[in-house]
Amino acid sequence: MSDVKTEDTQPDAETQKIPEISKIGYQLLKENRISDAIDCFSKILMQDENNNYALVGMGDATRKQGLNREAIKFYQRCLVHHPGNNYALFGLADCYKAMNQYQKAIEIWEQYLLHDDKNITVLTRIADAYRKVRDFNNSRLVYLKVLEMEDSNPYAIIGLGHLHYDFKEYREALNFWERMLKSGKEAPDIRVLTSIGNCHRKLKTFSEGIQYFEAALLREKNNFYALFGLADCYRGMNLLEKSLEYWTLILEQDPRNKMILTRTGDAYRNLNNFEKAREYYEKALNIEFDTYAVMGLALLAKLQGNFDEAITSFRRLIQQDIKNYRLYLELADCYIKSGDRRSALEVLEEFQKLGVKNSKISEMLDSLS
Repeated sequence: MSDVKTEDTQPDAETQKIPEISKIGYQLLKENRISDAIDCFSKILMQDENNNYALVGMGDATRKQGLNREAIKFYQRCLVHHPGNNYALFGLADCYKAMNQYQKAIEIWEQYLLHDDKNITVLTRIADAYRKVRDFNNSRLVYLKVLEMEDSNPYAIIGLGHLHYDFKEYREALNFWERMLKSGKEAPDIRVLTSIGNCHRKLKTFSEGIQYFEAALLREKNNFYALFGLADCYRGMNLLEKSLEYWTLILEQDPRNKMILTRTGDAYRNLNNFEKAREYYEKALNIEFDTYAVMGLALLAKLQGNFDEAITSFRRLIQQDIKNYRLYLELADCYIKSGDRRSALEVLEEFQKLGVKNSKISEMLDSLS
């Protein structure tokens, strides 16, 4: 009889252990011991295949491993048996967000809000997702709703900064990021500093941007965005030797960065150091084809009076980027400098036939006519 009693009561004893095993699993997840956590949740699912804690735990564990498609299966399985489970909805939405499926993420988060419409974390995620799909109005409305609930919420303030920046409303973006800077009790986040600096770059208030990039460098001496921002600000102020200092610092970290190699070439070209300019353009081209490096070499050829070489290069570039007005201006200028005004006119008229209006093209045409 005693044997029969043990068999009857054993499942109940095991079932009673499920909350304890679940608690251990989630603690292991916090400690980032993913494999051990999966072992815990798997033990639970062997006894109770639809256990909501274990299914969400498996979803969280596989999501932490970057296996979003696998995680989705666990969350969806949980929701089939436990509709409206907040943790499953939250994890499912985060999976879709990680996979850049923002519209699906929004739909799931909105389901979550049916159960908890005051959840600021979910609201900011929804606003972020709307921003990613370039839905300005809905993104702004949700961020503002968060600020009505918590007027200094950093995620909403920073999100509004990014939103306005993405839509080229740089002054509005600057207002939100400066608000974030002023509200900080501790040292400002380096990303806030570089974001403010970038607004000044876009607004061409370069001298005002410099202080923010310098402050960012004090926090992290090799920060790419701060180095790039300083180089570009000095370039905008036509302090080319200063800009070269920072382009060079970036190249010390990333010697195969084509964009920085061409920017360095441009700086040397504008300083009339044609030999060094060519060196950097060719370094960029040795990595792979780069339009700006080819354009830099064409401009070098023009400056050195090698008009045939420059004309050939600009013609090839136009074939690849047919609506780039600057290429037509440079090509026309080559023809003018080589004494062929008729060809210069034909080039500018060629651009106008594309149906694209450009004031600089029109001005050059007027001057030739």
